[in-house]
Amino acid sequence: MRYLDEHDVRAVFDLDTAIVSQRAAFTALARGEAWQPEKILGGHADDPDTVFCYASRLDRTSGPVCKFGSINPGNAGTGRPTIHAVVAVLDPDTGVPLAFMDGTALTTLRTAAASAVAVEALARKDATRLLVLGSGVQGQVHVEALHRNADYAWTGMWSPRRPSLDAAVDRMRARGFEVEPVESLSDAIAKADVVVCATLATEPLFPAHELSPGATVVTLGSFERHRCEIGPDILRASRHVVVDHEPTARQNCGPVIAAETDAAELDVLELGRVLTGLDRARGSDDDIVTYLSAGLGVQDAAAAWSIYRQAEALGAGRAVS
Repeated sequence: MRYLDEHDVRAVFDLDTAIVSQRAAFTALARGEAWQPEKILGGHADDPDTVFCYASRLDRTSGPVCKFGSINPGNAGTGRPTIHAVVAVLDPDTGVPLAFMDGTALTTLRTAAASAVAVEALARKDATRLLVLGSGVQGQVHVEALHRNADYAWTGMWSPRRPSLDAAVDRMRARGFEVEPVESLSDAIAKADVVVCATLATEPLFPAHELSPGATVVTLGSFERHRCEIGPDILRASRHVVVDHEPTARQNCGPVIAAETDAAELDVLELGRVLTGLDRARGSDDDIVTYLSAGLGVQDAAAAWSIYRQAEALGAGRAVS
């Protein structure tokens, strides 16, 4: 079995490789090639921490993958990542364990890569203004990932914690990204073409009426029933609501559940069907389109097999008995 720590994972799994893996994940899901069961997600009612377990299989040529981890929002104030996880990869024919790898680096990169795939498919082609809400690890890596496929004339970042925001902006600028700290969220929302919500908010961060025509909204933190970075008003204002996986979104995504509690069942499209041309998310440049990422095991499966194959080819990590 091959063991890969965080540094090993990052050595063989850069953003470009991650983007390819995530496009493969959503495409396999749309074509019925992937196995995507319900995920285990939750914790104590009065505890802000969340335990998760995702099992999946990308296709018949790649074996089962399982990710187990924890989301701990309190880590944001200590400098630690808010998500920690480990991933196991099994042989497709024998079930023998092939790899055990760090899931934190994998999750960070595959999540941002999936958003890059979604924005490329859903956003207006002339989008020039990117706004990221959240200054944590995901907020920062999303700036890098979304700049992979687009040349934004302006990139803003907002956070309710100003010290965290300033530190994140300094880090991004040191890496060559011209990021502007945002003080007035309302003003920034009104001018943004792409709005990425990378927080763990349980209340909507902004109302629908502040969005500009043609805006694309991406949410990452609304993956649990009680987490609602955006409200039902934004879903209703959208020409289409796109999700990574319809059953998972209806079961877990806070804004979807809230919208369906208030009114009739919400119509949603799956990203994979948009990528394969089976559905169209945008009718005109003035349409608002929203993408909700619940996070899927098949994303981890695609990423883990990409990492494992690269590690085998390059001899990365350590072989253990």
